[in-house]
Amino acid sequence: MIGGASGLKDAKWATHSSRFGWDVDGIYPSGTDGTHVNGVDMSASEEMIITADDWGLVNIYRNPARDGAKCISLRGHSEHVVRAKFEKRDKYIVSVGGQDKSVMIWKAE
Repeated sequence: MIGGASGLKDAKWATHSSRFGWDVDGIYPSGTDGTHVNGVDMSASEEMIITADDWGLVNIYRNPARDGAKCISLRGHSEHVVRAKFEKRDKYIVSVGGQDKSVMIWKAE
């Protein structure tokens, strides 16, 4: 087995919610330090990755979200989004706002 991150590149995980890794290194806009991303989730189909951020956005990326990846941003929360998760069939995204304390359900199709 190869050591370090490359040794785990093809590992299959039950869930994916890490803000750091090979398949999510493109979720950070240039000039940011990464602290604005509050949550990450991968769809069950492994086709999409979503992020919840400090600017009130839920961002949808294709997997893998490599450096320079483009996203679709969903705006609805007044400030930071604490978490965003796919429901188990990937049809909806549920997000939770920090300041507005609201729960939003987005259609992912």
